[in-house]
Amino acid sequence: MLTLFGTRPEAIKLAPVIRGLEAHADAFQTLNVASGQHTDLLYPFVKSLHIRIDRDLHVMSPNQTPNQVCARVMDAMDSILEAERPDLILVQGDTTTALAGALSGFHRKIPVGHVEAGLRSGNPRSPYPEEMNRRMITRLATYHFAATARNRLTLLAEGVEPKQVFVTGNPVVDSLQSMMRQAAPQHPALSELLEATRGMKRIVLTTHRRESFGELMAENLLTLRRFVEAHEEVALIFPVHPNPAVVEAARLALDHHPRIRLVEPLGYQDFIALLSAAWLIVSDSGGVQEEAPTLGKPLLVLRENTERPEALESGVARLVGGSPSALARMLAEAYEDESWASHVMRTENPFGRGDSGERIAEIIAELLDVRVASADLAMSV
Repeated sequence: MLTLFGTRPEAIKLAPVIRGLEAHADAFQTLNVASGQHTDLLYPFVKSLHIRIDRDLHVMSPNQTPNQVCARVMDAMDSILEAERPDLILVQGDTTTALAGALSGFHRKIPVGHVEAGLRSGNPRSPYPEEMNRRMITRLATYHFAATARNRLTLLAEGVEPKQVFVTGNPVVDSLQSMMRQAAPQHPALSELLEATRGMKRIVLTTHRRESFGELMAENLLTLRRFVEAHEEVALIFPVHPNPAVVEAARLALDHHPRIRLVEPLGYQDFIALLSAAWLIVSDSGGVQEEAPTLGKPLLVLRENTERPEALESGVARLVGGSPSALARMLAEAYEDESWASHVMRTENPFGRGDSGERIAEIIAELLDVRVASADLAMSV
């Protein structure tokens, strides 16, 4: 049983599955492979999530393209698959690492399991390249672990066999709930930041997607700066993604303001603590869309579309689109007394109950015909 991951979101979402698999050492021999697609972002999360890494492919190099990442992962994986011959390769989401793992398994005739299957934005270029990655992984995968019933229907409409689709929830909810049980921030700098902004309306910003780069990101950041400047009780906290395009845009638009804090990327526990302390979240992240319902925090989604409409339907999130003027309008609306944002409450997360990792592990056990002592598999097919 080989699990492949390379980015911070993959580690967060696969950690509960890996724990579920490793809880049954009598049933599974597990091999955890990190591609190294993210370096500085990934390894602190691996440590905090207590994930064991057995092989590290070290594919990261400066200014690499997705094609180069894909080629390097596939090249490194081939020798591992030749030597280990796993019964199943497990990948997550829509990264280049996940696509390379699925292709590697297909070429070696090894079954591939896809966690977080069935997400679709409807636009093959947004998010880019993730939307096309996930569509191609669907064609390559043998087993599809869908977070929601809507995701399952999407897969069935594309011709995937019903017996190959399992509705499991998304294991990001498992990780979120685990972190919420220990929600106090670990890093002294975050504690100081929260103390310095006590009593303010905190906006927490994350933005890093490729389709946001350039003029759109610059204008969105300037819109947020103007909003902060116009409201003395508002503070903006931005954990800046290390991509040079994001770092430069943040520096140009947001530097040198006393109520705007640009901080280094946070560990997952600290990040959840920060989100929990927010008045409003502004983000282009898919993971944040999955976390906001449980946290009960209003979210403005900095994208033209979303493959997670459940977040919108829950009343927690609103879609900004690709217009900075729309962002300005929606920030003003959220600030109004008795706005929609003031009525967002914690709700049942439509993406899972917090038991997805164990459910996926148990389904894999049945698919591979190994014995795991547990309750019902709760498979939805």
